[in-house]
Amino acid sequence: MDAVDSIGLKRRSVWDPDEIEEEQRERARRREINRQFEPFVRRVDSIWTKPRFNQHALQFETPLQKLGFNGVHGRTTCFIAPSPSCLVQLIDAPFLVTSLREVDIVCLERVALGQKSFDMVFVFHDYTRDVVRIEVIPMTDLDKIKDWLNDCSLKYYESKLNLNWRKVLKTMMNDQESETNDRWEFLNPDASDSGSESSETEDDQYEPSDLETGSESNDEGSDDESVVISGDDDGGLDEDDGGESWDEMERKAKDADAEMGSESDSEDERQRRREKAKAKSRHPSGAPQKRQRLN
Repeated sequence: MDAVDSIGLKRRSVWDPDEIEEEQRERARRREINRQFEPFVRRVDSIWTKPRFNQHALQFETPLQKLGFNGVHGRTTCFIAPSPSCLVQLIDAPFLVTSLREVDIVCLERVALGQKSFDMVFVFHDYTRDVVRIEVIPMTDLDKIKDWLNDCSLKYYESKLNLNWRKVLKTMMNDQESETNDRWEFLNPDASDSGSESSETEDDQYEPSDLETGSESNDEGSDDESVVISGDDDGGLDEDDGGESWDEMERKAKDADAEMGSESDSEDERQRRREKAKAKSRHPSGAPQKRQRLN
């Protein structure tokens, strides 16, 4: 079939005889191609059934048009249809033939509410190969594609964002110790949610043991005892330091009042009281005191 068609600038009507004749020639050409392709398939199939070609196990497959969908593979939107063992696009270049046996997982990207389209990425068992990406798939085909992946026993994940698959595959190649089944669990949002829920339930169900409660009670008791002992020590220190008793403090207060006197006393009387207080402080209560006469 012709890859390039010339487009004229001349405006044509629906009932233009040249336009109708061109459409008829296009239909006849397609019928002729289909007529020639059928005997070609029968001849090749008869040759492959011979014993010397049995080891190849080659056979023709028909794409399932009902499961087909539109998507961008390359630069333009094209019709992509799955076959029993492949996903093919044989109409526009670049052509697509992806064997499902070589696919490890399928990731459905940009699957979120409000999105009109999503992307589909095929990751192969050989991590050195680049992924196959099909973009701008209508959201109306999402359920149909999920059913087809389940029928093919292909494990798929959903993601709200586009991933950098070169970095992801590089990490997978370096991490060869992890199990194959759990290798892609980071793409599963339900796994992380369940892990957080399990941790929360474990925290809620935690109960301290008897040993821990006993240690806590002992710690509290020790704290209380330390407080009481420290209080007793403070009181003992006050007595040993020679603190004044209440009687002595009261006597000193009376002496101070007597020394100052009342406001009505004269200055001479106040001076005499100060001298008496000084004399008492110089001579203790048990020693004899000398009296001095004032001239």
